Amino acid sequence: MSASAPAPQRHVNWPRRLALLGIAVVVALVVALILSAVVPREWAQTVGGQADGGLLSGSGLGLFYGFVFTLLPLLVLWLVVRLRPSVGWWVGGLVVALALAAPNLMTLSIVMGTGNAAHAGERILDVEAPGFRGGTLVGVLVAVAVTAFVVYTVQMRRRAGRRADRLEHEVRDMRRARDEDDAAGRG
Repeated sequence: MSASAPAPQRHVNWPRRLALLGIAVVVALVVALILSAVVPREWAQTVGGQADGGLLSGSGLGLFYGFVFTLLPLLVLWLVVRLRPSVGWWVGGLVVALALAAPNLMTLSIVMGTGNAAHAGERILDVEAPGFRGGTLVGVLVAVAVTAFVVYTVQMRRRAGRRADRLEHEVRDMRRARDEDDAAGRG
């Protein structure tokens, strides 16, 4: 038999790839423009209906949304980083994390937005869900702190476990050496 044949080189069609990338960017921009005109107002109306104009209910709702929809995406991202999966899993994990963070991202579109829909969303939240934006911020900060604590605790526990294993091996080696010395001294 002959030596293995070299793999055929695959020709990359760069003009086609660039055209597809350009189309994807244009579609993404159009979708973002449409969403920026609709999402802030709709999200504010949804939250306003849930809070029903109460300061306590608006703040509590914001705390809930901020905490839950920050904690879950951070945990998903931490698991993806920890498991070190293939590229497809990275992309899937990022998509899931973004989907879980959607309520906070919609609130952020109201807070940071400069368009008419964002300003309308601010007015709606001021009247129908007072305290929602502040509660969301507190929830986000608490979720980040909880996630950091959990990650730190798990890392320290793993490090302590590795150190305990290493010390156990050292003790075992010292006992073995001592037993060998005792056996050599008797013999």
